[in-house]
Amino acid sequence: MPQLTINGKVCDFEQGQSILEVALANEEAIPHYCWHESLSVVANCRICLGEVWAPNPRSEGKLEAWPKLVPTCQTPCSEGMVVHTDSPKAIGNQKSVMEYLLINHPVDCPVCDQAGECHLQDYAYQYGRAESRFLEAKIKAPKKDIGEHVLLYSDRCIMCTRCVRFTQEITGTGELIVDGRGATEQIDVFPGMGLDNELSANVVDLCPVGALLDKDFLFKKRVWFLTKTPSIDGLTASGDNLTIEHAEGSVHRFKPRPNPDINRFWITDEVRYGWKFVHSEDRINMPSVTGMDSWADEHANEAWMTALTTAAETLRGKKVGVVLSPMLPTEEAFRIAEAAQALGQEVVFGLGPVPTHGEDKTFKDGFVLRAEKAPNARGVRAAVGTLGTVHEWDQFLNAVDGCDALLVTGNYPSAWCEGDALAKLSSKPMVCVDTLH
Repeated sequence: MPQLTINGKVCDFEQGQSILEVALANEEAIPHYCWHESLSVVANCRICLGEVWAPNPRSEGKLEAWPKLVPTCQTPCSEGMVVHTDSPKAIGNQKSVMEYLLINHPVDCPVCDQAGECHLQDYAYQYGRAESRFLEAKIKAPKKDIGEHVLLYSDRCIMCTRCVRFTQEITGTGELIVDGRGATEQIDVFPGMGLDNELSANVVDLCPVGALLDKDFLFKKRVWFLTKTPSIDGLTASGDNLTIEHAEGSVHRFKPRPNPDINRFWITDEVRYGWKFVHSEDRINMPSVTGMDSWADEHANEAWMTALTTAAETLRGKKVGVVLSPMLPTEEAFRIAEAAQALGQEVVFGLGPVPTHGEDKTFKDGFVLRAEKAPNARGVRAAVGTLGTVHEWDQFLNAVDGCDALLVTGNYPSAWCEGDALAKLSSKPMVCVDTLH
């Protein structure tokens, strides 16, 4: 495999890879703002410039310095190349770029939601000057409400254009544009048109500074107080990888977790904001039994023992119809099905209703927005199918009349059983496992 040397470290590379890509893959830090591996390369931030020496075939392969600093994000690797982003010349460029970007940047760090995960803030410490030489008044730019979920603080923007390229190259909707030239250049939307697509809030994740902010998270919590837990989309069939960021027993936000084979770097807005039912006042925290008074929290053990005993007595020796929600994890669905078989004389399995909205939508980079709004219908079918036939929802409703009792699981984020279906299920003795009243 061909090799090059980056800041004294020998690295393998594949043909077509840029210097920056290879450096990042080998944990060799090179500052960058505008580059993102899922977007086109524009090389406009200039902070990744490095000095390059490469073998000259006309001088018998002798290493020769290239005359100018080159953008490492845009320069392809070649065999025997030597790159320095830590040389005095490269460091001088980094300091100059940081000084240029901070000329009109407000000192908003104490109130900015991006503080603690801001590349500009981090690079100011790592690569910037210790003092400012700028004495003139800063250019002030307005704050703009550009969409349902996103605010634009124009005076914080460094014009990396990641957000513009995202709406052009990923969603294909093109809502964001670069307006103006020079010192008056700004990100904006067309008049009368907002940032409105299924992936709109991903521009907040892409922004390396605090220019694009999530309205839902605005001024809610400092990011260094958040604990990050890796998870999976629990609302749709996409299986998107995400991170749940929480503190003190409360969820504060969902962020995408990169997975090139599934969701790449994105999650849909419906997944990003679909967790609010977790803190709903209608959330069931204690079991209840029809005809009995509700229990206080200090009697939780008694409540659970009574409820579980009553549930077992309701199902024991009966022909039991089991509604297995497509929202359930595979393991839970399987254990519930096993418990029903152990208690009941005969068991009829049915898959709960699977919400579907329209058709699957594939974006320009291959990201798929799934029409199926349940995370695990296939998993439940496959797992419980090893114990017996799993009927679809309509078939199961037809079989309910022949059942003596029901074990029903829900866990949907909103109302899921209404009208005739609810009346049919309610006509039988029932054990219900759900999250919302």
